[in-house]
Amino acid sequence: MTDHLFRFGAVAGHAPDAGAWTRLARRAEDLGYTTLLVPDTLGTLSPFAACAAAAAVTTTLRVGTYVLSVANRTPRAVAWETTTLQTLTGGRFELGLGAGRPDAERDATELGVRFGTPSERLERLAQTIDAVKDVPILVAASGTRLLRLAAAKADTVALGVPPHATEAQVAAKLDELYELAGDRFHDLELGMNLAAAGAEPPAWLGSLDATATGVLRGTPDEMADILRWRRDRLGVSYVSVNAQCLDAFAPVVERLAGT
Repeated sequence: MTDHLFRFGAVAGHAPDAGAWTRLARRAEDLGYTTLLVPDTLGTLSPFAACAAAAAVTTTLRVGTYVLSVANRTPRAVAWETTTLQTLTGGRFELGLGAGRPDAERDATELGVRFGTPSERLERLAQTIDAVKDVPILVAASGTRLLRLAAAKADTVALGVPPHATEAQVAAKLDELYELAGDRFHDLELGMNLAAAGAEPPAWLGSLDATATGVLRGTPDEMADILRWRRDRLGVSYVSVNAQCLDAFAPVVERLAGT
């Protein structure tokens, strides 16, 4: 059981032009989403610039990175960008950090930076968190070393589990986090990302078993009940969803946000 209220994020990184991006930001705000989250890949919009543009046309919507690959920037550079965005958004920026996805090494190579070993990237992540001041920090974590770091330093822990992970697998990760976090566990906000949500998963997801936690199926009431159960059983209160499902998931946001 957790005392954290439900909040919801939309993850988006593509737009054909500025008008489409700002319309998406306004739409997310109008539908009650708490955050618009931007990934950090060379195939998507630059996260800091995209966050600034979204915040400029909204008033309550928070913006954030989901998640920044620490290999691509020095801790000081991240702190500089973060301070700037916190100032320009009126405190509506949230920094999401990760040690690097499996395909992030390719991006680092194209950027001309050294990706580093897992241990080096873990150390870079810790240094980056320490360099940043006065901003909520989310850490995406799955392995034990990342979970330990997130347990010690993050405000929000986003479970880095694949869409096909089962409830039992998610519960096992959270049990591990509980042991690692100790007294901090109940202060941590726990998050999960949904690849899709709605009556039927989109065709681009392929075939996923009905037990997959990364796809939420059913009516709005059925999906809301599943998320209530996950919060009561697992403690997960921060749910992000692929922005392609922004409207399909909006009735769930309306039912649960802030409760």
